[in-house]
Amino acid sequence: MQRKLGLALGLGCVVCAAEFLGGLLTGSLALLSDAAHVFLHVVALGLSYAAVRLAGRPPTSRYTYGFHRLQVLAAVANGAMLVALALGIFRGAWERLQEPAPILAEPMLAVAAGGLLANLVMAWLLHEHDHDDVNLRSAFFHLLGDILGSVGAITAGVIILLTGWTLVDALVSFSIGGLIFVSAAWILKRSLQILAEGVPEGLSATQVQQAISQVSGVSEVHDLHVWSLGPGYVALSAHVVLSDQALSESQSIMEDIKRVLASQFGIHHTTIQFECKNCQGSVTCLGPWCAVPLSQEGHDH
Repeated sequence: MQRKLGLALGLGCVVCAAEFLGGLLTGSLALLSDAAHVFLHVVALGLSYAAVRLAGRPPTSRYTYGFHRLQVLAAVANGAMLVALALGIFRGAWERLQEPAPILAEPMLAVAAGGLLANLVMAWLLHEHDHDDVNLRSAFFHLLGDILGSVGAITAGVIILLTGWTLVDALVSFSIGGLIFVSAAWILKRSLQILAEGVPEGLSATQVQQAISQVSGVSEVHDLHVWSLGPGYVALSAHVVLSDQALSESQSIMEDIKRVLASQFGIHHTTIQFECKNCQGSVTCLGPWCAVPLSQEGHDH
């Protein structure tokens, strides 16, 4: 994945330079808008690349969960840049509507076509990895915006070439800005959900609780929490009340709970505390609840 991100980053730099120079030479706002978007896309890929490399580092005594959250922070930064870019494109398009400028359609078409080809190659490099990773999805949305921008520039160039109607360049820029803004909203929503430790998309805390409750030997589940540390890294903690039975049987119950969580919900990092209502022996009682010794907490990394 790191290698593909590096290739996409280098290709993005080439496209950005080509579209910027092409926009200056042709006077096309759509091309300059797309060049600006590609520039932020290059920055976004750089952030994503750095976050992926750092997330692969092992946990330390200071960062015991590792660096998975850096990928989410990179996605937030990318989303914020997309919002700023969309607003900038809206402003530029409005100014161009007020003061139309001549546009050289032929070179505009050539540059836009080259940009489209390069963006399609970069999207192909990343599309297999973006589904569950909000960081890579944010980079992919940058690419999608680039592709749509190139298509829009090509469309505007064809219309200008055939009709001479240069205002279509500004109208296409408005459309590109709108699509970028929608993408940014999605990225920020998903990223903030992870940072707020909400239940990950596609999971239901109620269903998880019911699945644990159906494990043989489990009487009740409470204080259940499900959240994401980073893309594809779901964690769970819960207090599980066991029915009256020998303490030695708790290990097999723990294994059954972990198997259910992994197979049904893809949750592999768990912290589970066993409790009982009627306590005897070595179990420590605190108010109405009783917690078994710490050795019965389950951690599955």
